[in-house]
Amino acid sequence: MKFGTKAIHAGQEPDPTTGAVMTPIYQTSTYWQKTPGDNKGYEYSRGTNPTRNALENCLAALENAKHGLAFSSGLGATDAVMKLLLPGDEVITGDDLYGGSYRMFTKIFANFGIKFHFLDMSKPENITPYVNDKTKLIWIETPTNPTMKIIDIAGVAQIAKANNILLCVDNTFASPFLQNPIDLGADIVMHSATKYLGGHSDVVMGALMLNDDELYKKLWFIYNATGATPGPQDSFLVLRGIKTLHLRMKAHCENGRQIAQYLKTHPKIDKLYWPGFEDHPNHDIAKKQMRDFGGMISFTVKGATLEDTYKLAGSFKVFTLAESLGGVESLINHPVSMTHGSIPKELREKAGVVDSLLRLSVGVEDIEDLLEDLKQALENA
Repeated sequence: MKFGTKAIHAGQEPDPTTGAVMTPIYQTSTYWQKTPGDNKGYEYSRGTNPTRNALENCLAALENAKHGLAFSSGLGATDAVMKLLLPGDEVITGDDLYGGSYRMFTKIFANFGIKFHFLDMSKPENITPYVNDKTKLIWIETPTNPTMKIIDIAGVAQIAKANNILLCVDNTFASPFLQNPIDLGADIVMHSATKYLGGHSDVVMGALMLNDDELYKKLWFIYNATGATPGPQDSFLVLRGIKTLHLRMKAHCENGRQIAQYLKTHPKIDKLYWPGFEDHPNHDIAKKQMRDFGGMISFTVKGATLEDTYKLAGSFKVFTLAESLGGVESLINHPVSMTHGSIPKELREKAGVVDSLLRLSVGVEDIEDLLEDLKQALENA
């Protein structure tokens, strides 16, 4: 199946009881058993639920994977991967990272004796000096949040495989429509399904997709034993959102391209981060591993103070000032005070996350209205 067909049909069959075309919401916590242990494949909804199973099968298909697991949040999915590790293990990850991941790594799992290395991963060879026999996981985002660094997934995968290290890729910014890390050598793909997969800013969910059967068994045990699993209503909403993922992503990309081009020539814009520009670092890698460049854009305004940046962020009429991304509506986010507030200032600024940085999640509204909104906001900046 091609992508759009998978998005609409994968993992889903007409309901055997009624013939319903849409997967029913199986709003139940438990299931009838004929005799103890003799059931229809479901025992308790923390572990298995038919609505969630349909979603997980669809998620796996979108990432060209064998297995999918849905979690109650993206951080719940991240937490499950981290629980594969033991005290003394080491993790290599990026210096430009979602603030929630950084907070989890440094404030929770570091306390259990796991060591994290945060480094510039724009060149795979930067990783090599940090690899040793304690290195058990490489965790990357690409494009990164929020400065859109591009990391060579295939290049990192070669290093990981040569050293028997798990590679997990947070694919949230790209979505499976634009990028499939498993095809490039990743072991696990993670998504905040809250974002592009759900696509309508009405559900919080995470997901893991992978091929290895034994690794899946380990993650499923963690998933069931620690309980960060979503309910059937949320599963239904993400399954419904996925049906238009390919259509939405085309619109996100087209609007993103036009907005990036507008901002590139605007006299008030200082730094602009969008991987579709030929002068964007590792553009050639982005062009190779992505099908398009997405609707995530970050920028700074020349000479803007923190107060100026707050004023600008609050002056939009179509873009909504809010956390999150990937919905049909356009959002503007101030990473320093919102998504990346948990990262120490010196580390943020070293990675380019300065007080004047703003991040756009370009939605699917009419482009003329989005451009006019940018124009009026920047004129008053």
